[in-house]
Amino acid sequence: MLRITSLNLNGIRSAFRKGLQPWMQNHNADILCLQEIKIADADLTEDLRHPPGYTGHFSHAIKKGYSGVGIYLRNAAERVTIGLDCEEFDAEGRIIRADWKDLSVISAYLPSGSSGDERQQAKYRFLDVFGPWMDELMNEHKKTGREFVICGDWNIAHKEIDLKNWKGNLKNSGFLPEERAWLTEVFDRRGFVDVFRTLDERPDQYTWWSNRGQAWAKNVGWRIDYQIATPGIAARARNTAIYKDERFSDHAPLTIDYDVTL
Repeated sequence: MLRITSLNLNGIRSAFRKGLQPWMQNHNADILCLQEIKIADADLTEDLRHPPGYTGHFSHAIKKGYSGVGIYLRNAAERVTIGLDCEEFDAEGRIIRADWKDLSVISAYLPSGSSGDERQQAKYRFLDVFGPWMDELMNEHKKTGREFVICGDWNIAHKEIDLKNWKGNLKNSGFLPEERAWLTEVFDRRGFVDVFRTLDERPDQYTWWSNRGQAWAKNVGWRIDYQIATPGIAARARNTAIYKDERFSDHAPLTIDYDVTL
């Protein structure tokens, strides 16, 4: 069984201060995809770079204390690559990919548009690049059989079931009609699978909670963290869990176990 976990850390140093590393030891994921590491390469200590049992790989934003993604691996990958060949967004550290013989796992951090129109327009520009990039992955899947799992913070809640207060957020970034339609295309036209929903169809399953008010205590959340996969490996997903017993971040770890071996 291959255990893949995805977590937006909202700062790698902060998450480690809140007990992430001991949890990792017990949780025993084979692959841990990280988003929003918010750290420069020079500031990564050995404990952060390679926690016991793991080798870390990272893509950093040029802007200090911003964005960035990483991936912790129990088993060495044959190849690790960063970026999607787009200067604007590769400078923000949004994509890292690890390849094994017939599987690739990607940690992705899609832009948030919640800070204003300028960032919302950047988010749309990212989606315009990311969609065709995903098409290339699907074409590779169809030609070679290579499976892909794209983990990460997509900053879009897909359906009404995916956030508590959907009526109040219809005009807010993260639940805009254009964003939701783009994600529908990922599944319906591009052929990827929202793996969590194949295993858990219940409402009130969220991965992010605002720090405002009592959002966490009252479970007023959003499901914006996904594992989106090609159909073959998606069909081999067996278990899923959103871990909420401890808080390492404003996001919760999303784990899926796949009946595959590296």
